[in-house]
Amino acid sequence: MLETSPPAVLHGSPEDPSEERSALTRRGFLRGAAATGAGLVAVGLAACSPAASATGSWAYGQSIPSANPSGQPASSGAAAPASVAPSTGPTPMPSMDHGSPAPASSPGASQPPDHDANAKAVVDRFLGGEGASLDGAGNQPFEPKVDGDTKVFDMTVEEIQHQIDARKDPVAALGFNGMWPGPRLNVVEGDKIRATFTNKMSESTGIHFHGQALPNAMDGVPHITQDPIQPGSSFTYEFVAKTTGSHMYHSHHNATDQVGRGLLGAFIVEPKDPNKRYDKLYGATQDIVWISNDALGGFTINGRGFPATSPIVATLGETIVIRFMNEGNMTHPWHLHGMPMHVVARDGYPLGAAAFTCDTLGVNPGERWDVVIDCDAPGAWAFHCHILQHAEGPDGMFGMVTALVVKEANAASAPATTAATTTATTVSARASAPNFECPIPGSL
Repeated sequence: MLETSPPAVLHGSPEDPSEERSALTRRGFLRGAAATGAGLVAVGLAACSPAASATGSWAYGQSIPSANPSGQPASSGAAAPASVAPSTGPTPMPSMDHGSPAPASSPGASQPPDHDANAKAVVDRFLGGEGASLDGAGNQPFEPKVDGDTKVFDMTVEEIQHQIDARKDPVAALGFNGMWPGPRLNVVEGDKIRATFTNKMSESTGIHFHGQALPNAMDGVPHITQDPIQPGSSFTYEFVAKTTGSHMYHSHHNATDQVGRGLLGAFIVEPKDPNKRYDKLYGATQDIVWISNDALGGFTINGRGFPATSPIVATLGETIVIRFMNEGNMTHPWHLHGMPMHVVARDGYPLGAAAFTCDTLGVNPGERWDVVIDCDAPGAWAFHCHILQHAEGPDGMFGMVTALVVKEANAASAPATTAATTTATTVSARASAPNFECPIPGSL
């Protein structure tokens, strides 16, 4: 908690005691406010500036030595830990270790001599489909059981090992049904829902359906609406899905730690009227959930960091929807190269006449924004957080980076080349550059 300076003691004795109290109050407030403002500025700079460490690794709260593109520790001699153990005391500030140091803070710092080679190497890994080569992909659709007129979701909460990219050791994470992000739960407005969460962890938890209008007893905040779900125990949430749109479910107990380690997932409520759904409203053929986090594993999209993030693959002329969900601690302004985003909903609520168009959209912690993209420009278009320390450093791009790959219509019908490769397409890096072969083994 920030502390402000006590009110200043004024010397002299005004004849009117109320005048003295007024002066003390007014001056004390101004001085206290100035001190508080300076403290807030200092905290902001400390939280969002390059750490002054020997390795130059950018950190939030604590610094972990960076790694080079090969996945080996940097020359500092101290390796980044392979995993993060469950907390046993006060929760530390989440690490922003991303395996690549941020740009040097001093003006005019020279570019590392191997920057170009390293930057190309990580892009090659991305275009080669590193994300699809990893096991344990999260955010997978989950088909519920049906019990009469109720959709039943049986969920586990457990400790898992999860890879952020192919060259880093797995981290000790948490997952719903063994995955991070947890399964994508799709329901329809008016559905009766029964979701049972069985705690297989060694610590207690509680689950909140973020953005849903639930009965108070189902709100999922331990010690307010329920007891914590103890290890080995279960809790069942029963409610009717009322609030349509893009929502989330996540831990609301030791949440900085548990959500930061992976207890998060998407809960999508489609309107009961089919004509109000995105495929009918906008002709969307893809509906993509994009969950960001910035704790365990650094800066991630759907549990992976570039180059293991998955590209979005579309055909020229196709219309897609992306549902941005921020489960992290920091704001992330998402920027798409090449074409604009039409922003149509916030926190599940349609914007209607307030809808707007942009190419950079800031998403605050806890927010959900839905955007529609008309894929009208062929090529591989960068798509990334525009807080540059979250996306690029001296060793090239990392963390919160992916791409929207728009294929020519004739490339969309190309046959698969391998079992792992769903399509092979030729896209143009730039209008003036030769085409390059871009195998896309997986997509968001």
